[in-house]
Amino acid sequence: MKFIVIAKSKKHAGRVGMLITHRGVITTPVFMPVATYGAVKTLSPDELMSVGTKMIVANTYHLHMRPGEELIQRFGGLHDFMNWKGFILTDSGGFQVFSLENLRRIKEDGVLFKSPIDGSEEFFTPEKIVDIQYKLGSDIAMVLDYPVPLPSDRERTEESLRLTTLWAKRCRKRFLELKHPYQAQFGIVQGGIYEDLRRRSVDELLDIGFDGYAVGGLALGESRDERNRILDLVLERLPEDKIRYVMGIGLPEDIVDAFERGADIFDCVLPTRNPRRGTVFTSEGKINLRSARYKYDEKPIDPNCDCYACRNFTRAYLRHLFTVNETLAGRLASLHSIYYYNSLLENLKNRVLRESGIVPSSSYPSYKEQYS
Repeated sequence: MKFIVIAKSKKHAGRVGMLITHRGVITTPVFMPVATYGAVKTLSPDELMSVGTKMIVANTYHLHMRPGEELIQRFGGLHDFMNWKGFILTDSGGFQVFSLENLRRIKEDGVLFKSPIDGSEEFFTPEKIVDIQYKLGSDIAMVLDYPVPLPSDRERTEESLRLTTLWAKRCRKRFLELKHPYQAQFGIVQGGIYEDLRRRSVDELLDIGFDGYAVGGLALGESRDERNRILDLVLERLPEDKIRYVMGIGLPEDIVDAFERGADIFDCVLPTRNPRRGTVFTSEGKINLRSARYKYDEKPIDPNCDCYACRNFTRAYLRHLFTVNETLAGRLASLHSIYYYNSLLENLKNRVLRESGIVPSSSYPSYKEQYS
């Protein structure tokens, strides 16, 4: 895997890059919808592609639990199993260390999880996480890390960083032993909101050496100002020729913040979870399609959007679908939402290209120029 920066903003640290892999080339910045179990809820692979999605993120922990990496490998890997032609990044299960706190026990060698399915116990070591992702065949595999809630005291944060670095070393060693023909591996920067711990984490990961780097442990309770302070600190210390992934950032304004500080890849469940409940982002702000105010509204979800849902349906119709609990409501709202996020990043990319004197190629999707 190779990453090349092709344009830099003259106003901030934002950049446009090309990620070159065996599967092809993807232009950054890029947003990854979350396909936890090998599917983005309610949407087919063709629908995702139709709104500009090039890359998704799936979850190693959950895919191991069901249906299991052995079965997925039997079908040729996760791409073939789910018939996805784009890129796949697999998270390591590190977020489950945070989210399943009552069902896990941290040890020096890894994490002991109690299954939420049947109560059985399973021990995840750094090596096991690498082995699972090898069989899944994702394009990018994340190391096992240990995120903690924010705020957390310094002692707990420092211990989580110590284990994150220890596990990263073991993940890298195992990854290099397996010699996957195309898979890349990313390290994850931890350290909470403590600047010296974040610096230490960056330095330790750079000493190990990875194909790309992620900033983890954010969007877990910190303020926007705290998050931006950490992003300023971390992103400027990461190598320019390595791709940078900020994990779990989902609000549009937070994505813009991270992009302008030098981030290249983003993911979050918010753009698909919230629409299934009726809430979507538009060029006019956030709206809830369940609201009675839209009962007679003839406008599309967003007048400035060219997605399938906005070209064909009114807010009144979407509200009706949500009112009667019709599955189509969540599908159409999700389709719009992912189009919105892809368009947001497309427009950020095009601004940087224009600043650099590069004429953006016509690409789909894109909001109308007034949104840009």
